Amino acid sequence: MSYYVYMLLTKRAGKFLSYVGYTSNLKKRINKHNTSKGAKFTKGSTWKIIYKRKFISKIDALRYEYLLKNNKKLRFKLKTRGIYS
Repeated sequence: MSYYVYMLLTKRAGKFLSYVGYTSNLKKRINKHNTSKGAKFTKGSTWKIIYKRKFISKIDALRYEYLLKNNKKLRFKLKTRGIYS
């Protein structure tokens, strides 16, 4: 089974917001976020996927998700790239 770490982007109240998560079914998870059935933070917005990375093991995906959520420089770099693409 494959796992994905992904970053979503939306614009809310004039600010760009990002969300990082992991899943084994990327299409289904993005659909849940966009239909307000995903994470509480993502409700009420339309999200665009700006980054994804595939992993073979769940533990590697969870480690990378943690790194991406806590590494502000990397997250800002990916977020900026997503805004201008």
